[in-house]
Amino acid sequence: MTETARKTREDLKPGEVLCEYCTAKCCHYFALPIDTPESERDFDFIRWYLLHDRASVFTEDDSWYILVHTKCRHLQDNYQCGIYETRPQICRDYTTDNCEYEDDWVYDRYFETPEQVEEYAEATLPRKRGQPFRSPQPPLAPPLPVLA
Repeated sequence: MTETARKTREDLKPGEVLCEYCTAKCCHYFALPIDTPESERDFDFIRWYLLHDRASVFTEDDSWYILVHTKCRHLQDNYQCGIYETRPQICRDYTTDNCEYEDDWVYDRYFETPEQVEEYAEATLPRKRGQPFRSPQPPLAPPLPVLA
């Protein structure tokens, strides 16, 4: 195997651990399931999530998740856990059997901005009778003063 080739699960020898070849993707975020949005109010909550730094929302197999891009404070520079012996149970239960080591992070739907959520909600929610498909265009901002 060349120096630049990436080790695959199949390349592992008995006793080798996949984590030794990974950049700890699983320690750089957490994702929690959220209710499937069904109303303007539900989508407004999702907009609120996305107004915060390092948050995105995705769907996978018709389930919705909030994804918070934040590194575990105990992840060391060598991508190993700094509190391995006392790590939380969720970390103990996690295995490399289905981890995202080879994952390209492709989701069914992925939202990074409140505007994306607004557009999606507008396209998928039933419209009220007489309500236009598009929101009214906001007025133009006043011109900036000319500095002499």
